Amino acid sequence: MKKSFLLVTTFAVLIASSLAFTNAEEVRYKNLKVLPKKINKEEMDVVMKHFTASLGVKCNHCHVYNQEAKAMDFASDANEHKLTAREMMKMTQKLNKKYFEWKGDWTAVKDKLEVTCYTCHGGKKEPSSWPPAPQRPGGPAAPATTPPATQQ
Repeated sequence: MKKSFLLVTTFAVLIASSLAFTNAEEVRYKNLKVLPKKINKEEMDVVMKHFTASLGVKCNHCHVYNQEAKAMDFASDANEHKLTAREMMKMTQKLNKKYFEWKGDWTAVKDKLEVTCYTCHGGKKEPSSWPPAPQRPGGPAAPATTPPATQQ
């Protein structure tokens, strides 16, 4: 009796300890259209933190809250800002591939120039109009100037 109890207890301890050292199942994100399908939690956090900082917004700017589940529904496409964000991501991908030899790594820290959300948004929800119109001292914006006509 003691031997069987000891054997069962040892077996249970071995199973419990082996489960403690196995990696938890990786998060599988749903409805990814632009980001890589195999992105892990740490990488996703880096990307999402970049978005929130670059636009000065919180998660609910692009994602919807599910009242039934009492949680954010990150997979939902119900918020139009999420669809716009996807289009902007595609645009920056094209620009970076064409002009900066971007290799498709959304999370790598680059030591060369590239276009990001911050490039146009600068921490604001709406992108800045750049360059700003010149201002006249004490008056409205100066009209656009045309170069003087050349004499023949």
